[in-house]
Amino acid sequence: MQINIATDEDMQQLGWQIASVLEKGDVLYLNGELGAGKTTLARGIARGLGFKGRVSSPTFTLMNVYPGAKEIFHFDLYRLQGNELEDLGWEDYVEKDGVCLVEWPLVADRIFPGEALIVRIDLVDEDYDRERQVSISGVGKRYLQKLEELKKVVNTGH
Repeated sequence: MQINIATDEDMQQLGWQIASVLEKGDVLYLNGELGAGKTTLARGIARGLGFKGRVSSPTFTLMNVYPGAKEIFHFDLYRLQGNELEDLGWEDYVEKDGVCLVEWPLVADRIFPGEALIVRIDLVDEDYDRERQVSISGVGKRYLQKLEELKKVVNTGH
């Protein structure tokens, strides 16, 4: 599924729409280069899940926890190396009843569960001031069903 996003507000709205299909225990991988909009999307997802506080990139803390009806574990793995993901206790968070949002998941993909909703954000024409193209896919039956649900609520422009 592909969506063109023109503004930060549109990216946050997409986050609200994604949040509408999420359940406790879900995992989302957020891919894209620096400044593509991963944290903006995470902010929209958190708002859609009822969190009203500040949502910021956990680049230096590695993880932020946002409490709410569905607790959110927001990871940024950009700076991780080696076994640091295991030291963070990643598996403990995946097994909890929250939603895991993971920025930069390819850093240590050998540890991640195979099933997830995968979001890729690409710049159009390598220009940070222009629209983004967002691609969403699912791995595993659960996430393929969520993808079908998303297709009903997201305006893809096609």
